[in-house]
Amino acid sequence: MTREEYNKAVEDYADNIYRFVVKHLKNTDVAKDVVQDTFAKVWERKENISYEKVRSYLFTTAHHTMIDVLRKEKFKDDVDTIDRHVQQKPSFNTDLQEVLHEALDQLPEIQKTVVLLRDYEGYAYDEIGEITGLKESQVKVYIFRARKKLKDYLVSIEAVID
Repeated sequence: MTREEYNKAVEDYADNIYRFVVKHLKNTDVAKDVVQDTFAKVWERKENISYEKVRSYLFTTAHHTMIDVLRKEKFKDDVDTIDRHVQQKPSFNTDLQEVLHEALDQLPEIQKTVVLLRDYEGYAYDEIGEITGLKESQVKVYIFRARKKLKDYLVSIEAVID
């Protein structure tokens, strides 16, 4: 990949990768760091990457970098998390965008990842499998289960609101 192709990849995909990562991490600063790390890793390996595959390579690298960040955060002290959950009050906000984000947050990380890649970023099942390291059939199962959980969650929210 040439310098011009790399710069075009930054222009074309930086915003998409940022949206994908920030939906998982819920922290804009950390998401920006992940995007920056992703593009730094791609720059280091630019000779081995063809421009035709750069989109998939970028999302794969971002996904792995994001997983590393999530693992590091998981091992942090859970006392703060427990305190936040105890202090939270039920939210009866009817803003659809917020309800969808809350529903996505209820999903396990892998289901959230495949749904975001499929429904928000428009990837095909085989591309999602390549990015996440899953078989295409596993991707389909995770998407099915995630959509079912989202539907159940949204229906339960609708019942509360009505």
